[in-house]
Amino acid sequence: MDLDAFVAAHRDEWDRLERLVRRRGRLTGPEADELVALYRAASTHLSTLRSAAPDPVLLGRLSSLVARARTAIAGAHDPGWRDVVRFLTVGFPAAVYLNRRWWIGAALAFAVVSVAVAWWVAANPAVQATIGAPEQIRQLVEHDFEDYYSANPAGSFAARVWVNNAWVAAACLALGVFLGIPVVYVLWMNAVNVAASAGLMAAAGRLDVFFGLITPHGLLELTAVFVAAGAGLRLGWTVVDPGPRGRGEALAETGRATLGMALGLACVLLVSGVIEAFVTPSGLPTWARIAIGVLAEALFLAYVWVYGRRAVLAGEVGDIDRDARADTLPVAG
Repeated sequence: MDLDAFVAAHRDEWDRLERLVRRRGRLTGPEADELVALYRAASTHLSTLRSAAPDPVLLGRLSSLVARARTAIAGAHDPGWRDVVRFLTVGFPAAVYLNRRWWIGAALAFAVVSVAVAWWVAANPAVQATIGAPEQIRQLVEHDFEDYYSANPAGSFAARVWVNNAWVAAACLALGVFLGIPVVYVLWMNAVNVAASAGLMAAAGRLDVFFGLITPHGLLELTAVFVAAGAGLRLGWTVVDPGPRGRGEALAETGRATLGMALGLACVLLVSGVIEAFVTPSGLPTWARIAIGVLAEALFLAYVWVYGRRAVLAGEVGDIDRDARADTLPVAG
């Protein structure tokens, strides 16, 4: 093939197609028909060039033109800020609100276990001795627990906390499919760790310091973990009881909503990480630091209840748009 001759013969068609693609949405009827015809011709030209004259520069230009023309003709979805806004105002809050019984239940169970273990640790010196030597415990309650929040630069500390908490939330979301058992384990370990510290601080008469440091960021942080755990537990229960839907369809819908929550929870955990790095160790009075934590928690819950409830009443389930889902075959009842 004479590549130069081929390009010269069809350049005007490609340039015309380029102009029509740029004006998509403002085309007349005849221009729309012309766009389709030129798109088909350019597709044929692209196929011919790929097999006979694989010039990378020309192939790249023509491939891009054909792809954009296909988008203009088919009206393919162009994700952008509208998707982000929809996710934040519909998809994510709907999924959280829909799972509210699961994550509120997880929060209550966490609180009961934490209080029981903390009381057990605080009231039994023998239990405290299994956690560490007296010198180690004294170092923890008098210095280490408080110094933890200011030992590193705030920026790097916030990033580290965010990544760690995001991994915990992701584990709850992704591992829930295993009947929810790993989720229960993650919640148990976190409850025991928090309760052990609370028990040791209470035994030393420093429980006020404990709550003064953990409340500003802990309310929002733990809520995010509870939401992830609730979603994971619901996913695990879907394996056991898919309801009236087929198990595959039920798992697909619940799984998409569950994994889609990861992005929203990452944003929530970013906020809690910033509070933990910049507010918790700050010189603000304890009441002010706690007030900031309570305000952040209240805003998140209000956001979920206002936007989530409205979306669920409108029929949303936190799944992706119907047009983006794969088709499913009918299943015999």
